[in-house]
Amino acid sequence: MVSIDVLARRSALLASALGLAMLGGGPASAEEVIVGLITKTNNNPFFVKMKEGADAKAKELGVELRSFAGKYDGDNEGQVAAIESLISAGAKGILITPSDTKAIVPTIKKARDAGILVIALDTPLDPIDAADATMATDNFKAGLLIGEWAQKTLGAKAKDAKVAFLDALEQQPTTDMLRDQGFMKGFGIDVMDPKRYGEETDPRIVGHQWGKGAEEGGRTGMENLLQKDPDVSVVYTINEPTAAGAYEALKAAGKEGDVLMTSVDGGCPGVKDVQAGVIGATSMQFPLLMASMGVEAVAEYAKSGKKPQPTPGLQFYDTGVALITDKPVDGVPSITSKEGLTKCWG
Repeated sequence: MVSIDVLARRSALLASALGLAMLGGGPASAEEVIVGLITKTNNNPFFVKMKEGADAKAKELGVELRSFAGKYDGDNEGQVAAIESLISAGAKGILITPSDTKAIVPTIKKARDAGILVIALDTPLDPIDAADATMATDNFKAGLLIGEWAQKTLGAKAKDAKVAFLDALEQQPTTDMLRDQGFMKGFGIDVMDPKRYGEETDPRIVGHQWGKGAEEGGRTGMENLLQKDPDVSVVYTINEPTAAGAYEALKAAGKEGDVLMTSVDGGCPGVKDVQAGVIGATSMQFPLLMASMGVEAVAEYAKSGKKPQPTPGLQFYDTGVALITDKPVDGVPSITSKEGLTKCWG
């Protein structure tokens, strides 16, 4: 299990080894180091915490942070405009959680061609090497943990389960696909296409809906899936705001006590939902760490030209994941919601 202390040491090792929320100003002077942070939205607490981490590290290191966000999850045009603004401003590095992992690649190339270090945070680009580096949760493992937990929690009943999937976006960005397929592998569902979900033939799958990572989308998606099959017994959700919306739909249908809810993120509100029994298990990420490490990497690049390296054996730098549940099962490492509340979103 990855502790916060270990994650902090990882950050220290990295430092030594190496619509828009804001529009950038003019070109940087020779002394300035401008770091751009581009998140998917300002609405998701995950990205709020990411910005906090980047802000704090930028102040500590004496670099200038310019933050941008799309108007909604999937706003590729907004992210393109943000990158172009940072190129014009003379940014030294860009940290981005891409909304569309393929469509943004040509603009990422433009930034890299201008000598800007580009680091993908949380969501790998497609292909992953379109960025100079990626700092992220092992999203497949995050899905795998909740899938294994759900399968072992149900035991023999898992073979007759009715599983509803509340994913993020229909274009299936890499994070969305990896978490979904990790869950399927953990639960024992055959993945048909390693690059996409939705092609599976397992009769236990009720269907997929795209909630855009938001509570409203989770509620609407759950309502649609309940219409398709009112006997849903397991729900996979891409993140905890989606899970909160799904729970409201289940509650309105009088089915909140009949369904095993799983999720990913590990934000403090989500951990509290585990404590309250709304979510059975969630996989915790560390967005503050991702962003602060990204700022460190850009500062190091500006000083020495060194680029961050991936975790050995992986194509990205793994910032850790921890399963949070108050109903542990054998063979799946986890921590309680009480402990999770001391760690959420470090």
